[in-house]
Amino acid sequence: MVHTLVSWNIDSLNAALLGKSSRSALSLKVVETIRDLDPDVVAIQETKLNGDQKKSAGILKALMRYFPDYQEVDRRSEAPARTGYAGTLMLYRKSLPEPTVTRPRIGAPDTMDDEGRMLTLEFPDCFVTTVYTPNSGSGLVRLKPRGVWDDCYRRYLQELDVRKPVLACGDFNVAHEEIDIANPASNHHSAGFTDQEREKFGLLLDAGFTDTFRKIHGDAAGFYDDHRSVYTWFAQRAPKSKINNSGWRIDYWLTSNRIADQVSTSEPVDTGERQDHLPILLHI
Repeated sequence: MVHTLVSWNIDSLNAALLGKSSRSALSLKVVETIRDLDPDVVAIQETKLNGDQKKSAGILKALMRYFPDYQEVDRRSEAPARTGYAGTLMLYRKSLPEPTVTRPRIGAPDTMDDEGRMLTLEFPDCFVTTVYTPNSGSGLVRLKPRGVWDDCYRRYLQELDVRKPVLACGDFNVAHEEIDIANPASNHHSAGFTDQEREKFGLLLDAGFTDTFRKIHGDAAGFYDDHRSVYTWFAQRAPKSKINNSGWRIDYWLTSNRIADQVSTSEPVDTGERQDHLPILLHI
């Protein structure tokens, strides 16, 4: 049996589902695209749900209109972290075996463990876990704690991998190699492409995990099959970034090495004119 999974940094559920702007309309089309892929599991990052229970309930009600046959679980940023920030959510088909849901705390520094950045589903045969990795920030103000986060996250995935195979997805906030970014020369000191972040991601792969896009598409740079972009993120503040294919590949589906050969598809999902993150699709 082939399973379909989708991961997407939505950059605010509220804006996508209930917003009135032209960008919100584009985001809603992406939600419809994901629905039409008929996925078994959907992982969403940067939900930005807050402690306003009534408002959050309305947002989730709007989401579930598109996914009536799914169960929803989420994790939100909470004190001492600021609320309405980061956050993760997962949808899984109700016909699947009921998973055990965990909201991991990995011993990360600062308020990172309180920002709702990780959510894990344990199924009988595997773990499916999503992450919204902390950005190192303007001026790299969070680079040092980000490095500690990366070490803690790697240890967490290794602990899961000892028990059963892992499917790990999300916005990892790092372009691993120079082929994963359109303009590497000018970004070596930018958050998401520092030597430290790239090295830490390499250590994660060395710990027993496969970047499934690279396994399927090799060293494709800029474009892969039929002139499709390899990148998963295009800056909104650069209006022509998508037209010019000036992007970053910072969203990933990773698997335990021992099941990587079962992956048949790993690729970004077309979002038309919408910039920011693209969903990423996995067939396994």
